[in-house]
Amino acid sequence: MPELLDLAERIVGWADEGEQVEAVVVHERETEVRAYEGEVESLISAESQGVGVRVVRDGRQGFAYAGTLDSDALAEVLAEARDNLTFATPDEHCALAEPDGVKPAELDLYRATLVDHPTEAKVALALDLERRTRAADPRISGVESADYSDSISESAVATTTGILATGRETGCFLSSYALAEQDGETQTGFGFSLGREPSDLDVEEAAADAAERSTRMLGAVKPPSGRMTVVLDPWVSAQFLGIVGGTLSGEAVQKGRSLFADRLGEDVAAPLLTLVDDPTDPAAHTATGSDGEGLATRRNVLMADGRLERFVHNSETARRAGTVSTGSAVRGYSSTPGVGVRAVSVAGGDCPPAELIAAIDDGLLVQGVTGLHSGVNAVSGDFSTGAEGLRIRGGALAEPVREFTIASTIQKMLLDVLAIGDDVRWLPMRAAGVTLVIGELTVSGV
Repeated sequence: MPELLDLAERIVGWADEGEQVEAVVVHERETEVRAYEGEVESLISAESQGVGVRVVRDGRQGFAYAGTLDSDALAEVLAEARDNLTFATPDEHCALAEPDGVKPAELDLYRATLVDHPTEAKVALALDLERRTRAADPRISGVESADYSDSISESAVATTTGILATGRETGCFLSSYALAEQDGETQTGFGFSLGREPSDLDVEEAAADAAERSTRMLGAVKPPSGRMTVVLDPWVSAQFLGIVGGTLSGEAVQKGRSLFADRLGEDVAAPLLTLVDDPTDPAAHTATGSDGEGLATRRNVLMADGRLERFVHNSETARRAGTVSTGSAVRGYSSTPGVGVRAVSVAGGDCPPAELIAAIDDGLLVQGVTGLHSGVNAVSGDFSTGAEGLRIRGGALAEPVREFTIASTIQKMLLDVLAIGDDVRWLPMRAAGVTLVIGELTVSGV
């Protein structure tokens, strides 16, 4: 990693008088193994590296990148960025980030044991996952896929404004998709496990979850249409909360693409809901110490007790809004900084999921959704998605149901949160999941 920072500083050192220069250097390695019918169906090992350079002068910005770290390419990328600047439109808010005095959190996100883990052992994990999934239940007729994947990422940012930042993270992931069959009917279900190094992974848990989620859907029927209480399981609620977090980007607000654009300081959710974006939580799959501009990431409270407290910003959107960056710049080396949440979660409740379900006389537990992103309008808040899950009758889980739609608006769903479970769990996405009870959603079945 010192080598990456040396490269970034070298480029910044070539800045001419009167211009700001930023260099982002990234090196990534990834491995993916897929097992199928007791054999390795595919094995992919990839390595990528690159540099992105921004040049700002007189309110104009030029950007260029290259997928190589060869010395000859560094000067060429800087020259190309300078050339691109001449075509840019002046913008008074265009400038590089300035150091803001926030110290990066000391996060333990890198495991040398993953770097040194042999490929044979990674293959063995995928094969073991498939074997255990098949053996988890006699109704499991096959495994659609059993995958192991990992990533090793190192990065550095340097600017003429005085920012020097480095970061490195490792992560690995197991996922299994089981096929359950009974009386000629087939259902699918998945399970997963994630961690920073292979020893964090729980093969048995991933296999058991895949088997359970597939077998419990056997015999599923369409539920009756109507309005009823809906329980989102952690996998589904994480996707929902990720969408909510995306609407709280300062960039989305300024471009008129957020349903919360004019609601800062208002009550927008149930009082029991507090929503936080915290990339400094090492348990988060997407945790990181620095954002895409090299500023320290930080814990940002987005909603507190239902009140909308904050939008997230990079340095440019912050200047437009007359505020300061929240350390929320997101980007790769091949792009300029955008804005986004990284690790969204809600404050968990004090009741386990079983107790929440026991309090519901008639409702639905949703364990999977389809077409979520296409069925959600971030400007109007309209929400409609296909779903599957289990009926809730008299406080107990009942028959499986599928091929139905749940619909409402994001605004109403947030206000109708009735209860939050104690099972907050980080998932392989930018949000943590939790059992979330929402009242009065429209269910369209039969």
